Amino acid sequence: MKHQQSPQKRLWSYALPWHSEIKWASFYSLINKFFDIFPEILIGIAIDVVVEKDQSFLASMGFVTPVSQLTILGILTFVIWVLESMTEYQALVRWRYMAQRVQHSLRMDGVSHCQKLDLSWYEDQNTGTLLATLNEDVNQVEQFLNKGLHDLLQLGASTFLVGMVFFYISPMVALLAILPIPLIVWGGVKFRSRLETRYLNVRKAAAQLSGILNGVLNGVVTIRAANAEQLMVKETEARSQTYLEMNREAIKLSTAFVPLIRVAVLMGFLFTLVWGGLETFAGEISPAAYTVLVFLTQRLLWPFTRFGEVLDLHERSMASATRVLDLLHTPVLIKNKQGAKPLSNTCGSIEFENVRFGYDPDRPVLDDFHMKVPAGSFVALVGSTGSGKSTITRLLMRFYEQQQGTIFLDGVDIRDYKIEQLRRQIGYVSQEVFLIDGTVDQNLRLQAPDSPPEEIAAVAKLAEADGFISALPKGYEALVGERGQKLSGGQRQRLAIARSLLGAPPILILDEATAAVDNETEAAIQRSLERLIQDSKKGLKQRTVMVVAHRLSTIRNADHIFVLEGGKVIESGNHEALLAKGGRYDRLWKIQTGETVTSDSRGC
Repeated sequence: MKHQQSPQKRLWSYALPWHSEIKWASFYSLINKFFDIFPEILIGIAIDVVVEKDQSFLASMGFVTPVSQLTILGILTFVIWVLESMTEYQALVRWRYMAQRVQHSLRMDGVSHCQKLDLSWYEDQNTGTLLATLNEDVNQVEQFLNKGLHDLLQLGASTFLVGMVFFYISPMVALLAILPIPLIVWGGVKFRSRLETRYLNVRKAAAQLSGILNGVLNGVVTIRAANAEQLMVKETEARSQTYLEMNREAIKLSTAFVPLIRVAVLMGFLFTLVWGGLETFAGEISPAAYTVLVFLTQRLLWPFTRFGEVLDLHERSMASATRVLDLLHTPVLIKNKQGAKPLSNTCGSIEFENVRFGYDPDRPVLDDFHMKVPAGSFVALVGSTGSGKSTITRLLMRFYEQQQGTIFLDGVDIRDYKIEQLRRQIGYVSQEVFLIDGTVDQNLRLQAPDSPPEEIAAVAKLAEADGFISALPKGYEALVGERGQKLSGGQRQRLAIARSLLGAPPILILDEATAAVDNETEAAIQRSLERLIQDSKKGLKQRTVMVVAHRLSTIRNADHIFVLEGGKVIESGNHEALLAKGGRYDRLWKIQTGETVTSDSRGC
């Protein structure tokens, strides 16, 4: 997403909540530079004392004797050094504290914003790119806020304060000394415009490298099974080489700036040395003042040798800031509309009316789709891959927004409800189970973190997960590993079902929950479903259950089965009624049970 404002203005707008901390940090950076230039002036005063004695500057201030002059000089030196050290400490601490807070806030706002973005946005993203943005790019911004702003302020303050001293002592020497500064700044602006594009390319290359590394680490089993280790090493090497080349181009340009600055600094120093010496010989300035000029030339011009480094850091950081802030400004398409209704409890009746939806709007998955699910019923969605089964569940949970038609919950358009409360009414289990890298208990509490231990145990028993959990070395406190890799597929699936039941949601959706599990786990899931359905029919806890299934044995006891094809319901009824029709469902059932099926004209 392009943004009209410059990265600097956008970052400044973002950092406004910390304006007070920025002001204090800036104050200490500036006042520190004021004390920082005093040692050179004190050296000049000391030479003046030695050379002029009772005619020195300090003598004119009332300190006539050499002892009193040296004493006051020693006291001033001590005080200045202490103040310089104290203000430097305050400046660095405050800049670092502010930078850390902005870094933390950027990262957390980025993560929070990503949680709100619709799934269609994720389909166009690369996980490695997002990881690089939320980690490496945020860290790069922090480095500039931590160090770069402090250096820029001190560079400006040093130039101004030393320039004032120069003009006070000798305007002509001052003009000659500052003559290289406009050239340095002009060169910096020219380099900056060329560096900006190069560092954006560096950040893109870094994101692509992060993406391939993420895939290599997460797909290690698949890669090894396919004997593709060397292929992935070559892919990684290619991305790493691209990153290296992009960096090399940027470094070549940024490094070339430093020698040019050094030449400009040398010019200023030579002007001061020669012209100031001539004025000293002519008696226009004193030897002490000349000494101050020579020493202060270092303070005036030498910091500009770091101007290239600061500029380099600035461009790296602004390239990163652009990526981070672009992420934060990505629009949220699915959100609560104004005046959305609260939803604390639902009966669970669902209706799709004239719904049209396509991940690509020109290629609808559902077209003029109708379906009605009574509250407290057990319904199943079956059909071939791409028929729209999972799409229905995602639309119901508002992971996507239909392009046409209405989805009703208890007779109310789901878009009239608050999204977070709508989703709280639904327990959702997908084929791809996600578990956080924590304990069993932490994973079960993901949906309802404040649930009491007895409720945790109850849903685990209902999902037939309590047995294997108790057998783990630490039971509910056992670590499951990243993505639950310490557990089997069936165990992960049962944990997911238990988690979906926590908080007793009125609607339960199982989206291909038995597609990748063994027969034992499928049987356990089926028993759990039967208990839930029996409880609902007995009025103990009314719950609408919607199951998306390939394995028809899981849903043979469903109250109603919807058979989908091409985004429409082509058959519906219970198991026996659909078998009696001898249609699509009957053929699917015979295929799965091993019966002979006569191919029809469609080749089914």
